[in-house]
Amino acid sequence: MHTTDWQKSTYSGDGSNCVYVAATSTGAIHLRESDEPEVILITTRPRLDDLIRALKTHPYPRTT
Repeated sequence: MHTTDWQKSTYSGDGSNCVYVAATSTGAIHLRESDEPEVILITTRPRLDDLIRALKTHPYPRTT
């Protein structure tokens, strides 16, 4: 059985609100948040690049 090698985002810091990412051998990108680790979003590198570019262009307002 293959285990997923999750990496914590360097932007997450030491807090409990962390974003994790893992790449698969098929090229899929898996994303999860530490608050709900059982919920996994699956995307591709080009779509993730598009999302990051859009967020940098039009940042979403932060909530606390």
